[in-house]
Amino acid sequence: MPYTYDYPRPAVTVDCVIFGLDESNSLKVLLVQRAQEPFQRQWALPGGFVEMDEDLEEAALRELEEETGVRDVFIEQLYTFGHPGRDPRGRVISIAYYALVNLAAHPVQAASDADGADWFAIDQLPELGFDHGTILEVAIARLRAKVRYQPIGFELLPEVFTLSQLQELYEIILGVPRLNKRNFRSRILRMGVLREVGKQEGVAHRPATLYSFDKDKYEELVKNRAPELLRRGVDFEI
Repeated sequence: MPYTYDYPRPAVTVDCVIFGLDESNSLKVLLVQRAQEPFQRQWALPGGFVEMDEDLEEAALRELEEETGVRDVFIEQLYTFGHPGRDPRGRVISIAYYALVNLAAHPVQAASDADGADWFAIDQLPELGFDHGTILEVAIARLRAKVRYQPIGFELLPEVFTLSQLQELYEIILGVPRLNKRNFRSRILRMGVLREVGKQEGVAHRPATLYSFDKDKYEELVKNRAPELLRRGVDFEI
């Protein structure tokens, strides 16, 4: 006989904040249009209730695929949201996850209990259901903080990129008009996690050097406990 206890049993949900970068270099977030009440026809983050036999990350990945068709992404736990009035259906606690993905590699298709799924620029958002506006604000703040001490964002770029593309990505994430070019390049290269792979071809101007992210080198640095090297690399001046 299962164990029972005389305490309230709040429902547990998961919500996913999925960031992507489009061709115009606009930072976007993936939203779904709800098919059911509450907040029917309103846009919200992908997510849903956790089943009794699955862990939290499994639930988040399942809901993400069921509602948007997006799969095979690395997600990281963001925060737990548990304000008593956050869900009109009752006492619901939500664990939020976030991820960065390449839009071209993850086509979106609404499914399950979603009437629609689409990407929205983070500065042109519709009104969101529940407390998802707050969740998104926390995710953006986490992303901007993390990019200062850890080389993230490479998932948003093509496999091969220029330093100008990488700098523009950091400027977009940080929400700043311009980083110091010389400072950015010297610090990002000092980390040793970029691999030079050639030069641009078919351009009228001087071809830029192309790079790729050396994931093995990065994991080696992490394994050898070199966080200070990584921190010095991306802690550039704005």
